[in-house]
Amino acid sequence: MTSDLIIMGSGPGGYRAAAHAAANGLSVTIIEKGPVGGTCLNCGCIPTKTLCRNAEILDDLHRAGTFGLKDLSYSLDFTRVMERKQQVVESLRQGVETLLSAPGISLVRGEARFIAPHEVVVGEETYTAPHIIIATGSRAKLLPIPGADHPKVVTSTELLNITEIPRSLCIVGAGVIGMEFASIFNSFGTEVTVVEFLKECLPALDSDIAKRLRQTIAKRGVTFVMQAGVKAITDEGVEYERKGKPGVVNADLVLMATGRSANTDGLCLEKAGVTTQRGCIVTDENLQTNVEGIYAIGDVNGKTMLAHAATAQGIHVVNRILGKDDSIQLNLIPAAIFTYPEAACVGITEDLAKENGIEYTCHKGYYRANGKALAMGETEGMVKVLSDSDDRIIGCHVYGAHAADLVQEATALMAMGATVRQLHDIVHIHPTLSEILGEV
Repeated sequence: MTSDLIIMGSGPGGYRAAAHAAANGLSVTIIEKGPVGGTCLNCGCIPTKTLCRNAEILDDLHRAGTFGLKDLSYSLDFTRVMERKQQVVESLRQGVETLLSAPGISLVRGEARFIAPHEVVVGEETYTAPHIIIATGSRAKLLPIPGADHPKVVTSTELLNITEIPRSLCIVGAGVIGMEFASIFNSFGTEVTVVEFLKECLPALDSDIAKRLRQTIAKRGVTFVMQAGVKAITDEGVEYERKGKPGVVNADLVLMATGRSANTDGLCLEKAGVTTQRGCIVTDENLQTNVEGIYAIGDVNGKTMLAHAATAQGIHVVNRILGKDDSIQLNLIPAAIFTYPEAACVGITEDLAKENGIEYTCHKGYYRANGKALAMGETEGMVKVLSDSDDRIIGCHVYGAHAADLVQEATALMAMGATVRQLHDIVHIHPTLSEILGEV
């Protein structure tokens, strides 16, 4: 069977690329061995953010007295929480199924593997195309330590399918996944401990912002054990070493949140001649591999492991196949961490600017001085904007309510090459949190 384009994987990168290609007249074969929607929809972004909303409501109820609501009586029905999470996932999955039933798109169920550079086999069928996009995503990575397969060790996938709230949870890793689940289960009433090897959480975030966020979450009751190397997981708990001294955290569940590995196993990339490096598929600036006509997008290329990055990369590749120009800036990818309070970032950090000798100016603004933040009861937060020697915005880092929305505004301005002066001169609605950006 021959088509213009084969896409291996139906996550956000794959299904959006398929829709864009078909809308522009290409015939597309998209191959998926699991549920459509990929990790993001089925066991990542969407179910996690659904639980974040539950946690947010609980947090609001906990501080209801601040807003004059007294003697409230409520309890958390965790079964209903998980049912709602699944309903959201299934609703969106059905939407992707509908999208992939559009004219020009053929959805093939099964596991794909290369048999030649432009030939892929699924079961007994062989599929060929001049253009192939590998969008197979990633999976949770476990630390290579004794006890990694202990019964109480789970990845984010299993944690999203538990049937009761654990009394205690030890999270290994203080990256995005670890911090989000720490915040969620803290709101649910679980005793949460986070063990992290690095000095600070969220290494992609500006260290000033990351430190403030961690301290705020710690005040809510989450225990952080930083600069600690996990040595083993036993019946006694998570055993670690910190500054030469041993320690142990006992918990009902242990979440291994130590990164993700690209899904390349079983693809038979060697038969296509595609090169990998440290487990990820190597691509150029246009996401093409070393084999002409074969591309890799999303987590599998290891560039930026975010769903919206995969989507942007997929659309960019299809445009390249179509011979169309676009203004997608793949080096300008905002990111958000949906903890409480929220955090988000785009561009370079102050730490990176210092390390690379980049001349910069740092501008800061605080939630506690903003009228809307005070009215919301969300005074904990900070905005940091970095500009270069020409006053152009080169980075924005925020923690506080609706941080992602503020960073999105900064991203739009950065994409247009805007300066801090131009940001200041933009009229912002009063009262809004976005005024903090305009006043930095």
